[in-house]
Amino acid sequence: MCYETALTKKKKEVKENFNKDFANPEQYEIYYHRSGFTHPNLQIVKMNEPNTIYPAEWGYVPSWGMRDITAFRKKYNTLNIKSETLFQGLSKEAAFENRCLIIADGFFEPHKTAGNSIPYFCYIPTDKYADNRDLFVFGGIYSEIEDDTNQFTCSILTMEANPFFTEVHNVKKRQPLVLDEELYGEWFNPDLNEGNVLELIKNGFTSKEFKAHPVSTDLYKRNLNTNKPYIIEEVPPPNLLF
Repeated sequence: MCYETALTKKKKEVKENFNKDFANPEQYEIYYHRSGFTHPNLQIVKMNEPNTIYPAEWGYVPSWGMRDITAFRKKYNTLNIKSETLFQGLSKEAAFENRCLIIADGFFEPHKTAGNSIPYFCYIPTDKYADNRDLFVFGGIYSEIEDDTNQFTCSILTMEANPFFTEVHNVKKRQPLVLDEELYGEWFNPDLNEGNVLELIKNGFTSKEFKAHPVSTDLYKRNLNTNKPYIIEEVPPPNLLF
């Protein structure tokens, strides 16, 4: 499951890459690791406003959970939503009309070896940026917090792992849905039915190649949010790189 993400690009780089404006530019900040369990803001593009980037609390809350968001989150973990059950249960009200794109340039997945869980940083290599990591988007869903204009919640969709992520996330064998950039517009198509959406998820994973390397196990010691770059640097043993 995808419970930790990174977004280290400057505001200008994000804006230029996606050709979209920030609704709340003062709320944007880079981060090298953000834990979903603290319900921080992620940056999303909503289905009904495809040219604007909004901050959204990580952890989707359906309309019936808005009465007491804290109580809802104590009972339900909605940092991720399984794509296979998107049209069932608490996510079904968002599946048709509240899909979104969630911006990132990396995420962390657990790799089990010798009885230990080692976090791996996953990213798309590129020469476009100085840090050699490309921007991408997760497919997700969102909701608007009632009585609080322009405040949102969101969740990252997950799916069965492909061969690469089966080696990385080698126990649960899951991966987040990273949408191919050619399909951003189709993800927002309001005319898609349930079958269309599930087919898009099944075949819409990015064609760009991911890489992954192990990072410090300090990542798992606490729900860490940090702007310090050391957290995504490679640590031994190098033979575990994918």
